[in-house]
Amino acid sequence: MSSAPASSAADRLARRFAALKAEGRGGLVTYMMAGDPDHATALSLMQGLPQAGADIIELGMPFSDPMADGPAIQAAAVRALQGGMTLHGTLETVAAFRAGDDETPVILMGYYNPVYLYGVEAFARDAVAAGADGVILVDLPPEEAAEVLPAFRAHGLHLIFLTTPTSDDARLPMILKDASGFVYHVSIAGITGAQAAQEDAVAEMVRHIRAHTELPVAIGFGISTPAQAARFARLADAAVVGSAIVRRVAEGGDALGFVRELADAVRAPAP
Repeated sequence: MSSAPASSAADRLARRFAALKAEGRGGLVTYMMAGDPDHATALSLMQGLPQAGADIIELGMPFSDPMADGPAIQAAAVRALQGGMTLHGTLETVAAFRAGDDETPVILMGYYNPVYLYGVEAFARDAVAAGADGVILVDLPPEEAAEVLPAFRAHGLHLIFLTTPTSDDARLPMILKDASGFVYHVSIAGITGAQAAQEDAVAEMVRHIRAHTELPVAIGFGISTPAQAARFARLADAAVVGSAIVRRVAEGGDALGFVRELADAVRAPAP
């Protein structure tokens, strides 16, 4: 069984997944790095994502020593840090976004070290005050989650856990017992943007996850094209696209135009 925070604007997440279910489709989750390539550009991108078709936004918290991010997202973190982005600045970005959008769920994604240094209690309080709905801490295993769960629950902030291709039926209950918001399934055994997810293996894994939880399942780490996003959004409750968007930001390309292509594919009727 999974448990939810005591109170939450998280209910944005529940509302969004309920709306997607009512529409009979999976959602599009888009990842971007806070402060990349600079604060103003990143905020403008974030503000444009919902209109471009993003159902949920994952906002990266820049960190100097990531363990799960591929070259594209590592480079984005370096650009953001060199531009002066901090965890405080990331929360300010969320607050600025919330000034114009009170419905699109925002998930903060990153690593535990900056949160630990900020102070878990203070981070949970400030993240919710800024308008964040949940947090993914890639390097915080469920065995260590007791360090953050009380503060997150007290402030109504979802702690979203990762499952992987090696999460078997013996381990899934441990991962999912304290999960809330949704489950993020890492579709490949590797880093972000490194290889394509395999559809059959992911479908089987989603079935295993759903045997242990009623939470929505989002698939990420191996999805980079509109066609892939559409297929994986149908396999689960949402598909996450990150590195492919971040690469367009780095190249000065039309990131929002690419998100529109992803969204159109996800929203198209199944063939």
